[in-house]
Amino acid sequence: MARRFRGESTHKVDAKGRVSIPAPFRRVLEEGDPDWTDGLNPNMVLVYGGKSRNYIEGYTMKSMDEVDEQIAALPRGSRRRRALEHMFSGQSVQLNVDETGRLVLSPKLREKIGITSEAIFVATGDTFQIWEPSAYDAHVAAIEDWLEEEVDDFDPLTLLDEPSSDSAEG
Repeated sequence: MARRFRGESTHKVDAKGRVSIPAPFRRVLEEGDPDWTDGLNPNMVLVYGGKSRNYIEGYTMKSMDEVDEQIAALPRGSRRRRALEHMFSGQSVQLNVDETGRLVLSPKLREKIGITSEAIFVATGDTFQIWEPSAYDAHVAAIEDWLEEEVDDFDPLTLLDEPSSDSAEG
């Protein structure tokens, strides 16, 4: 089983949009790049598409290949395939982590999610998300509010047993 992204951390974003990727995330990116070898910097993909998304999602090259294969399996020209191609191919950027473990968020990416001086990196298993801090705080509050609706002794692991009715939620 491939290494997965874990944890969250806040990092400064400089005036040029450079931000350090958490060191454990860099290890996952290296493992997930078939072209990476010791001494090279890993490649990755940032997906910024979807107007309802207020974060940028980072993929390893292997994870992005898996998504691309799933999209390619859909009927050519179908509405679903075209929408997914638009979001995951058109509204994404492949980039290389620099020698100091940073990536550059272009002005377009920073403006899309409102990042100015800080960004929060949040692990989501086989991907990670980059958030503007106050937007992430609001997102976490909404999750906590939803969980508080459950009974007092609620065990979140029980969610794994329930059929998914919210697979479109992010």
